[in-house]
Order: sequence, then structure tokens, then C-alpha cells
Amino acid sequence: MQRNKVYAVTTLAKVAQDLGETFELLDDLADQMDTEDGLMWVYGTEEEPVRALSEDGIECLQALIADHRREQQ
Repeated sequence: MQRNKVYAVTTLAKVAQDLGETFELLDDLADQMDTEDGLMWVYGTEEEPVRALSEDGIECLQALIADHRREQQ
């Protein structure tokens, strides 16, 4: 039986901080991602769920950032 191999996720806000990018930019780019890309929603005690990324999701988002930078040139 295969099990999900994702054992940890990082919130989008933390990814923005780690990558030195604005949350707003990453939030916009994450709109292009699906769960298959490593994006998920985390529900907690806050009113709204927050987006989080698996390691694969962070890699996907970094590729989207690179594409965005190329388009801006």
C-alpha cells in the first residue's frame, strides 16, 4: 500500500521570507498551482485557511518565480 510521502509543509508566508520574496508575489503565483504541484491548504484556529507547500511545491513555486522574472525582462 502506497502512502503519501509528504511529512511536512511550509506556509506560503514562511516560503516568502526564506526566499526573500514578497508574500503578495508568491500569493499571486501560487494561484497557478494545484495540489498536484505541492500546494495545500492548512486549516487551524484562524478564520481563514493558509496556503502551504510541500518540498515539491516550493520547487514548483521557484520555477514560477523564474518564469515571472523572465517575463518581466
